[in-house]
Amino acid sequence: MRPRLNIAKASPGAVKAMLDIESYLAKCGLERPLLHLVKMRASQINGCAYCLDMHSKDARAEGETEQRLYALDAWRETPFYSARERAALAWTEALTLVAQTHAPDDVFGEARAQFSEKELADLTLAIVAINGWNRIAIGFRSEPGTYQPAQRVRAAESAGH
Repeated sequence: MRPRLNIAKASPGAVKAMLDIESYLAKCGLERPLLHLVKMRASQINGCAYCLDMHSKDARAEGETEQRLYALDAWRETPFYSARERAALAWTEALTLVAQTHAPDDVFGEARAQFSEKELADLTLAIVAINGWNRIAIGFRSEPGTYQPAQRVRAAESAGH
């Protein structure tokens, strides 16, 4: 597939706004491994090859195990994830598939039992952000396989993040 549009060139302000959200999330206090799992799970559901490539590389670069990444699609059937991670993954699925699930009370209750109000707000923002990135990458046909973790760090530093 050929990329359709380079959003960074077409609308640098839009990319900056999205990166500002990512900058906030990186400092919000939620565990980085948890955020990687959320990004991976939403990207699996949405079928975003670019984001799956990116976030699997980022997670591995920060020490995540291959076992947990490979089993993520079947997280309910494995012992590899904590109760907190399970609540985050269920909330991720509920919000990513919101037209089907309507964010059920029981899933919210599980998440609320594991996260403070601020943490749940930040987790929800992380889910909103990755779903946005997925739609950008899928819609504009971002090419998977080109991302390298060190490039993201350099790009964030040069953008002032």
